[in-house]
Amino acid sequence: MVDWQMSMYLKCLTCEVLARPVYLCAAYSPNIVDVELYPRGLHNDPSDLCTRLQEQIDNTEGYEAVVLAYGLCGQGTAGLMARNIPLVIPRAHDCITLFLGSRQRYLDQFTNHPGTYWYTQDYVERDDGSGGVLSVGSGSDLEVQTVYNDYVLKYGKDNADYLMEVMGAWQSHYRRAVFIDMGIGEGKLAESEAQAKATRRGWTLERMVGDRNLIRRLVDGDWENDFLVVQPGQQVKMTYDDEIIA
Repeated sequence: MVDWQMSMYLKCLTCEVLARPVYLCAAYSPNIVDVELYPRGLHNDPSDLCTRLQEQIDNTEGYEAVVLAYGLCGQGTAGLMARNIPLVIPRAHDCITLFLGSRQRYLDQFTNHPGTYWYTQDYVERDDGSGGVLSVGSGSDLEVQTVYNDYVLKYGKDNADYLMEVMGAWQSHYRRAVFIDMGIGEGKLAESEAQAKATRRGWTLERMVGDRNLIRRLVDGDWENDFLVVQPGQQVKMTYDDEIIA
């Protein structure tokens, strides 16, 4: 558990789809937390994500730990190595676990409702028009992204977007859409946009209340059970079991 009598100085690396909940939890944390955001589309190329995160970890000095508000993310965090200070990572397949607040809630959703396209406020608001077709958290669905990237190279971005939309090459992977409300700020516009996208794609949009528990514990230093603390010189690996990483 965190020692409330003494603050730690933490560097938090996270995807911009988690910007609002991470900033909020960092603001209320007893620790001093500096946050650095990375573009949301990096999970489309896990090796690039891993390279960028490792570069930042290698260059981080003057902190007591680097904490990652990331999941395994298509193995984008597998292979990361702690250098001079500990590296802390949630035991999560992807960021949906962080939005839902627990591995059990994630497991319940992905067992009972496979093929769900997830939306969040930051994910909708931070759409940079790059054309990525993956939903938030779906970094393992790289096959679809590969098809899209091939279309972009052959026909250009606008034509690639049109082809993916008309052919339903990626929509067939999903049958349900969910907007996760994290209860931060005014999210009605983002939810309305998610509703419009879901309707156009023939999905029924559900609304689900998120839970900031894991994000709060990450920045508070409460790292028991649901987090992997990687000591200097150790490297993250995927475990293919309930622990997810070791």
